[in-house]
Amino acid sequence: MLILASSSPRRRDLLEQIGLTFTVETADIDETPQLAEDPIAYVRRLAEHKAAAVFARHTDRSRLIVLGADTTVVARTSESDNQILGKPEDEADATRILRLLSGRTHRVITGVALITATAPPLITAEITEVEFSPLTDREIAAYIATGEPLGKAGAYGIQGRAAKFIPRINGCYFNVMGLPLARLTAMLAELQR
Repeated sequence: MLILASSSPRRRDLLEQIGLTFTVETADIDETPQLAEDPIAYVRRLAEHKAAAVFARHTDRSRLIVLGADTTVVARTSESDNQILGKPEDEADATRILRLLSGRTHRVITGVALITATAPPLITAEITEVEFSPLTDREIAAYIATGEPLGKAGAYGIQGRAAKFIPRINGCYFNVMGLPLARLTAMLAELQR
């Protein structure tokens, strides 16, 4: 039995897209980055903690597989080479984030964790580089007015209206949506060996 430890509708859609049968249980964990935490370590830690929190709720764990995932956007800024850009707090924060991404290449990093009773946890991270076209303040305001940037890491959804701002990516497209499907499929196959 596969459980997705995430409330993300995009992750649900992606799992359905590849034909997996699963249920959803959310895990309420603290997602605050630790002091000087590397972004890869950050998403791996959150993915593992989400999966572990849901796994711990179940008494019959013999056939249970819990999938935890966390996605973040990382940009080079004047403050840091690895500034983690989470979900915007409001429209002003979304504007700030989109201005940081405008005309630059950033990284989208997704941590993925699978926890079972029969094997050690499998934990990995997938990285995709995303190039953004230069955005005008008018384009940013119009995009924010759609409501799409709110609730998304990096204040955009590649599968939505932001697609017109992204001329190229290097890496897994589905990773930018929140779940690297080929990597996940390989991990699930590893559990069955």
